[in-house]
Amino acid sequence: MQGKISLTPQDILEKDFKIDTRGYRLKEVDQFLDEIIGDYEQFYQIIQNLEKEKEAHIKEIMNLKQELRNVKMSIDIAKGSEKEVTNMDILRRISNLEKIVYGKEEKEEEE
Repeated sequence: MQGKISLTPQDILEKDFKIDTRGYRLKEVDQFLDEIIGDYEQFYQIIQNLEKEKEAHIKEIMNLKQELRNVKMSIDIAKGSEKEVTNMDILRRISNLEKIVYGKEEKEEEE
């Protein structure tokens, strides 16, 4: 920012113009420069505030990116430990349940 702005409010305030016999009215020039200085100070303050805000947003973005990486890693870990249930798994479970249920019934009938 500092390299792009060549004048400071103080530079404008201290600027002296050469007085010519047919020059501008000194009072009007001073009033106009006072307005410019006021605006310039406001612009400078706005720029500083925006720079601070930008830095805060950059920090927040970095924190959110880190949090996102952590969540993705947690999801990957959870997916890795979780088994996919396939049709074959379901058929095995049903078969085991049938053996348990029908196996008990056959034993009861034999007694």
